[in-house]
Amino acid sequence: MTPAIDAHVRLDTHPTHPSAVQAVLTGTQARVALLALEAADWSVAATNVLVLARIDHEEPYWANDAARHLRSEGISVEITPRLQEAIDEEWTWAGYPMPWCTRSEIREISNQAQKIHDDIRHGQLLIHAHAPDGHTTVAVGTYLHRGGKSVYLHGEDHLRQIADTFDSPAEALTAFEKVHAAKMRPGSAPLTDTERAAIAARSVIDATTAISEPSRPEPETVPAYLADAGDHDALLDSLLNTYCEFEKWRTWSDDTTHVIHESQTLRIEHIHDTQARDTAWTVAAYETPVSDRMWHLTATSDTPAPVLQALLVHLGDGEDWDEVIATPVDEETITDAIRPLTEAGWTTP
Repeated sequence: MTPAIDAHVRLDTHPTHPSAVQAVLTGTQARVALLALEAADWSVAATNVLVLARIDHEEPYWANDAARHLRSEGISVEITPRLQEAIDEEWTWAGYPMPWCTRSEIREISNQAQKIHDDIRHGQLLIHAHAPDGHTTVAVGTYLHRGGKSVYLHGEDHLRQIADTFDSPAEALTAFEKVHAAKMRPGSAPLTDTERAAIAARSVIDATTAISEPSRPEPETVPAYLADAGDHDALLDSLLNTYCEFEKWRTWSDDTTHVIHESQTLRIEHIHDTQARDTAWTVAAYETPVSDRMWHLTATSDTPAPVLQALLVHLGDGEDWDEVIATPVDEETITDAIRPLTEAGWTTP
């Protein structure tokens, strides 16, 4: 049996980055855990605080993998409930260019892209030149290890792959220039939004925010239409957890989440972190998965939580949202609906 080590690791979601994970270390032998996590490419963000920030958004999976390894070494590991929820979450890349791949195969492809990213970040893969190629980026570089092989890279972030290898930098650059001479530029391409977000997540953070939960004020009873906007992300998670008919689709950016009903005829778009009064929600219904839109509605980022929750529950319960087009609205109904406006002096154009 492996002897216990006086080190405790508390794994939790990152306070600002949507998928990153942070580890808070305590104990007289905390450095043992720190070295183990650094070897797995966790970054030190503060004293005894490390962050795992990846470009493939698979941090919860690899955090769980790190927890298994630490425990096997006799190190105590705690996983917070919110991180455990992220670990257990099943999600799919929207519009993934290799739809034939299984979830595990997608994760392996993403992990290979992550290794390329890490090699570039750590200076082990020197990029000589890059060029735009349609909607993505290509580059050529040379490994300072692995026998000094030169590589042709295609794609960005979690889709970056080694498309070809060469025996020397000269051979690689010559081949690259033949195809991309008009657009090639020296050095690495500008950082993507995902890469910049990962860098920000690895920056020094306040360790106190990682140790204790923020205090919450006592709830105040107010009318629903005057209530605070609350946590819209939590409302979306509640919809997914309660109604199995809805599936979450992650887009290329962490800024937006799509939720689609199994019938493909109801779609919800939620834009995270919008400014007050900006559109944060769009709900659209379709008669068939490929038909024109029947109807849609939008809600701003400061829509009161009870109002939004009532809408999501109504949609989740499937209360005839797909039959609206079949319900004609007669003139009398319209007149009754706008009567308060006409009585107040409003006129129709």
